[in-house]
Amino acid sequence: MSQTEYPKNNDNSVRLSKRLAEQLQCSRAEAELYIEHGAVQVDGATVETLGARVRPEQTVTVAQGAKAEAVPPVTILLHKPAGYSVHAAGRGGKSALELLLPSNWNQGDTPAPIRMLQKHFQNLECLEPIPVPASGLTIYTQDRRFVRKLQEEALYMEQEVIAHVQGQMDEDGLERLCEGTSITGKKLPRIKVSWQSDNRLRFALKGIFPEEVDAMCRGVGLQLIGLKRLRIGRMSMAKLEEGQWRYAMPWERF
Repeated sequence: MSQTEYPKNNDNSVRLSKRLAEQLQCSRAEAELYIEHGAVQVDGATVETLGARVRPEQTVTVAQGAKAEAVPPVTILLHKPAGYSVHAAGRGGKSALELLLPSNWNQGDTPAPIRMLQKHFQNLECLEPIPVPASGLTIYTQDRRFVRKLQEEALYMEQEVIAHVQGQMDEDGLERLCEGTSITGKKLPRIKVSWQSDNRLRFALKGIFPEEVDAMCRGVGLQLIGLKRLRIGRMSMAKLEEGQWRYAMPWERF
């Protein structure tokens, strides 16, 4: 049921939550939980919008076995393309949030599929943002446990990134990248850096954020022309194509 099909606020229609509460003899709050769970249909069409209104002649049903329980918070993993901001789009900008569409959902072969709900895309917080020019793993969550964990352990959690570079690296450049001395006047933690191919470096960052990779590369004679994040802790993009997203499964942890 699309938004344009909702009856207007007039004497002949009432809020769906009110109608449902009367029908089920439950509270309005419980009725809203049924709606958010995607368990309510109006004339055979699922309605998840709390502000929806219905007319007296419309049929309202609830899925068999549905319970008035809060929708559990979700965590979403997105393969962000370069050029997209992780935040809401500003003037003339592109937001990665706009990619969280059903058509971009990679359901994979998970044994415990999650049913997509409108509630899943509300109040999402981005964990460990990456710069607009970078691509790769971007994580959004509603789960306050993950937010707290990243806030407390961000400096100690390893991030794996691939840097696409050009230029001639200084003779001792790789050693300085590993030792944390590539940026003049700033001592960084020791990390693992290795060549993945002729123009790609693999960084296993810990205590260093992806936005610092540009300065690190310039410090050893290289120009960074592309950056892709593959992993944060134990969370990885796996088989996500650029622009695709998936739900983090209940057993996945950072």
